[in-house]
Amino acid sequence: MTTYRVLVCGSLAEDGLGILRSAPNILLDVKPELREDELAAIIAPYHALIVRSDTRPTAKVIAAAENLRVIGRAGTGVDNIDVEAATKRGIVVMNTPGGNTVTTAEHAFALLLATARPIAQGTLTLRAGRWERKQLVGVELSGKTLGVIGIGRIGSLVAQRAAAFGMRIVGYDPYLTREAAAKLGIELLTLDKLLAQADFITLHVPLTDETRHIIGRDAFAKMKRGVRLVNCARGGLVDEAALVAALQEGTVAAAALDVFEEEPPPPDHPLLKLDNVTCTPHLGASTTEAQVSVAVSIAKQIVDFLENGVVFGAVNAPSVSAEIMAELRPYVDLGLKLGMFQGQAFGSNVRRLVIEYSGKVADLDVRPITQAVLVGLLSGTSDRVNFVNAALIAEERGMVVSETKNRVAKDFASLISLWAETDAGESDVAGAVFRESDLRIVRVNGFPLEAIPKGHMLLCANRDQPGTLGRICTTLGDGGINIARLYLGRKEMGGTAISLIQVDSPVPDQVMAKLNEIPAVLKARCIQL
Repeated sequence: MTTYRVLVCGSLAEDGLGILRSAPNILLDVKPELREDELAAIIAPYHALIVRSDTRPTAKVIAAAENLRVIGRAGTGVDNIDVEAATKRGIVVMNTPGGNTVTTAEHAFALLLATARPIAQGTLTLRAGRWERKQLVGVELSGKTLGVIGIGRIGSLVAQRAAAFGMRIVGYDPYLTREAAAKLGIELLTLDKLLAQADFITLHVPLTDETRHIIGRDAFAKMKRGVRLVNCARGGLVDEAALVAALQEGTVAAAALDVFEEEPPPPDHPLLKLDNVTCTPHLGASTTEAQVSVAVSIAKQIVDFLENGVVFGAVNAPSVSAEIMAELRPYVDLGLKLGMFQGQAFGSNVRRLVIEYSGKVADLDVRPITQAVLVGLLSGTSDRVNFVNAALIAEERGMVVSETKNRVAKDFASLISLWAETDAGESDVAGAVFRESDLRIVRVNGFPLEAIPKGHMLLCANRDQPGTLGRICTTLGDGGINIARLYLGRKEMGGTAISLIQVDSPVPDQVMAKLNEIPAVLKARCIQL
């Protein structure tokens, strides 16, 4: 039984640790939050790493992670993880997107209320011995317009709560259709129109190159005077220097922030000195329920991935549940074999690859199958290629990959066909699943056959002449190679034929040289599946 080493950095709720400890083939180590150098120094033997927000698996850490297969983030955001470096190394990066959704939405709404009613300011002045009722006048939410930037899980929950307060909800999300937004009770607008109409604005988008400083000087210039701003998503979405200016000149009446560009912010940060700013130290997910939820979720995801190969909550690979993977497994296995066959028989230096799914398989989510094809195709070029980085490696090599689906069956209930263009020309190979997991290669370069894709194989293209197959088999026998199975294919009598021969051991180079010296043999290649 394989044993996996798992490292948890930082505090993880005991409910999650218990799941990891109870897994029979997992060795668990728990350490505090670690700096980059500290983590890089110890990461080599671990197969899985679980982090919170303060531990940063950087490119340096990932380069030192010789055995790492998966990084799990107990939370939503993964901006503390170098996802690109992990992907290149074939490491799955997972998060727990639903574990703290309600908690974060509730905290965002609490901050929204704090911009409308100066609760924190009232507490501070009262504790200082001042009774300042006239100076601490707020505004109502009812009848006001809330602009939600990013209408995902959290943004939609904030909108739902705002609607209960009698607010009009407008939203901006380039990935959401107007119809989908309408079902949530949200009027979809352009960003400029949202900024112009909103009395309150709340941010719920990830931090990317496109969203960094999405709220900056230009955005503030387009807002209504006296707008109130909430950021409970990610530091860096708001240009903090521009926000200070907008607060001081009255464009923004109040702001509430749970996140900062630098965390923790320096004590002399200008935002911390303004009376119309309410701040919390990144508490969006800080409830007992959320901490337990994300801990349990990430622990289950890590165990399921290591033990069963199930991918869920991944940000750099298709997420597939155990139930779906059970249905996909024979097709994934077939795709892997077909890719390996293509690469070894006709070369992995593919310029263009077309994968056609015909019949029942066309109704499935074929992304994992396509990944399997690419893993098989590129497996001879790198020992680091896997289901995470195969598409990236293919793209880096300039390979153009496309999928086509045809729900009409072609001779088989389900058929997977590969067509490839290489420097040497065009080639194709197709396979089918017979019964539950009985895999077959059913076509090679247009030649029909039925071959079990397994073990050592010899592919021979030859002229269809009497005695040719006998000479091939005799040459193998003289070289001490035992034949297990023999598959033949031809299109017409006397033309070109192929022989796909399963053998019990690898064919030595000297035997391959003799096979290629047979006059009728056009090309012989060794394949290992």
